[in-house]
Order: sequence, then structure tokens, then C-alpha cells
Amino acid sequence: MAGVIQTTARRAPLSQLRTRWHDRAPGMAAGLLGGAFAAGLGLAAVAVLVTLLWISSPYPVREPDDALHVAASLWVLAHGAELIRTDTLSGVPAPMGVTPLLLLAPPVWLVHRAARDATDPGDGVGVAVGAGAKAGVGVRLGGAGGRGDGPHPLSARLAWAGVVVGYLGVATPVVLYAAGGELRPSLGWTAVCLPLVTMAAAGAGAWTAFGRPGGPVGRALRVLPRNLRELLVLPDARLGAATRAAAAGVTVLVGGGALLLVTSLVWHGGTARGAFLRLSEGWSGQFAVLLLCLTLVPNAAVWAAVYGLGPGFVLGAGHVVGPLSAAPAPLLPPFPLLAAVPEAGPGTPLHWAAGVVPVAAGVAVGWFTARAAAVG
Repeated sequence: MAGVIQTTARRAPLSQLRTRWHDRAPGMAAGLLGGAFAAGLGLAAVAVLVTLLWISSPYPVREPDDALHVAASLWVLAHGAELIRTDTLSGVPAPMGVTPLLLLAPPVWLVHRAARDATDPGDGVGVAVGAGAKAGVGVRLGGAGGRGDGPHPLSARLAWAGVVVGYLGVATPVVLYAAGGELRPSLGWTAVCLPLVTMAAAGAGAWTAFGRPGGPVGRALRVLPRNLRELLVLPDARLGAATRAAAAGVTVLVGGGALLLVTSLVWHGGTARGAFLRLSEGWSGQFAVLLLCLTLVPNAAVWAAVYGLGPGFVLGAGHVVGPLSAAPAPLLPPFPLLAAVPEAGPGTPLHWAAGVVPVAAGVAVGWFTARAAAVG
């Protein structure tokens, strides 16, 4: 049979395209549904909370549509966008100066969870295991990988794109709806912050589903010069050691700032309690003030950490508050967290004691660095 020529049957291009789409469509479909569900769930949570506060308010001077506009604007604010007030006393629109950092947590967690579930639906798909698996490539646990053995590994890029498109598909009409209220999002900030937060959280979720491989990090570092790239990655994982040391330092610094905040609030407890009761008399208003204070606690902790570092922070225009001196601040509104602001005047040894916080952060960085060097 030497004259027999073996041939290989090839599928038509259309059939191959249909097969590939059949294998990969679940990742895109799951991503689209997951992203849309994450956006809808976060928006519904904010809308329910705002509506309950509006219903329970003893002075509901606004219409229900106004409450929904506020809920939509707050949901956009949770992605880092800036809000603009149009009902100011001067009639000139003014931006909302502070974005509560705690509001970022729910949307980031929802998008992260949606991308992780779309990439790894729970049967081992998308998890990179074993030394034989190429970094950044997902393999399915069990089975030989054929069509009859179960679903193929889902594409992380398709799942990521599906989550982002699904989330932004819900966010776009919400932003347009919120733009019609008195408290409206800045379209410029929204066009930048909302997609960035969504893409970053979805990317982290897909990366987590694949076991956090080093492939994406290595590809991202290719933009650096070769010598610098080798210094960061090879030969002893200096990038990981530096990242852990920096994370420890930031954690200690912000944690110390939170401790300074709590200490100052306890020291000025009477003023804080009076401000809390002065803002609202009904339980619904006090509950709203309490929620606002809780969402602003991370901001206040960061400000307290900056206070301990020495530069301090600015209240109003040019009124710097630091451990060495505090300029006379303008008339502050009666808000509980503002009761923690030190009094105007030169610093005292009690104020200088805040310098212990950055020292502790430096010790944490040094300890983690020394431990990594000893292990290496």
C-alpha cells in the first residue's frame, strides 16, 4: 500500500468558526449576564436604601422621581465619579468635594465576583494548576479536554469583555438618567472613572479565577527596560517582596490614621455627639447621618494618616491643619467627623505624638524587607 496517500479531512471555515463560537460563547454570555446582574444589584441596593430613607423622612419635600435621581447619582459616585450640585445658593453649579471611599467597595466586589464566576463557573474551568501548565493558561481539572468530556476552558478575555460590556450597558442609561437631576454626575469624570473601575475590577476577578498566574504581570512588565525588568522579577522575586513590604507599610499607616481618628473623636466626644444630634431630630435622619459618617471613615483615616506624616490636610482655602500648627479654619458645619479636627494654634507634644504612626509604618516596611532578604 505504498501508493496510498493519507489525507486529512478539513472542516469548512464556517464550520470551524461556528465550533469556536460554540466553545467560547458561554464565557461571553456568562460575562454579559454577570456584568448586567452586578450593575443591577448594586443599583437596586442603593435605590432601596435611598427610597426607604425618603419614605421614612418626616419632611419629604421632594418627589419620588427626585429620590431615584439621587440614588442613580450616588451609584455613579460609588465608581469614583464627581457629582455636581445645581441647586446652590449662588446659582452656580458646584462640585461635590469629597467622594466617600467606602462606596467603592460594593461595586468593585460585585464586578470582581461577576468576572471570577464568568471565567470559572465552579467546575475547575479556568484554574491554572500544576507545574506543567503554562503560566496564564487555564486548564480544566479532570478529563482529557475533548468536547465529550465537558465544557472547554473559558476564555478569560471573553469573560472579561462580557462583564465589562454588560456592566457598562446597564451603567450608560443610569448615567443619562442621573444627568437630569439636581445632583448630577460630571460626564467627564464619569466617562473616565466608571469604565476604569469596571475594567480593573473585572480584570482582577478573571485573574483570580486563573489562580493569579504570573503571565499577565510578566507581559505588563515588558514595557520596561530589560535591566529594570530583571531587577524587579529575577532572580529572587524582588517585585513580590517589595509589594508585600509596601502593602504592609500602607496598612500600618492607614490603620494608625484610623487609630488617631478614633482617639480624637473620643477626646472630643461631646462635640461629636452634639453635632450628630443637631443635624437631624428624627431617627431616619440620624440613621442617614450615621451611614454618611460610616462611608467617610476611610477618608478620615487617610486624612489622619497624612496629619501624622506631617504635611497635614487643608480645610477650606489655605487653612492647613498639621501637627506643628493649625491655621484658624473657617466656620465648619456641625458634622460628627469634623469634631476630630484639632483646635487652631501651635502644636503641642500631644499633637506631635501623631508622628509615631509613620515611624511604625517605616518599621513594618523594614521588617518585611529584612525578612524577604533573609529568606532569599
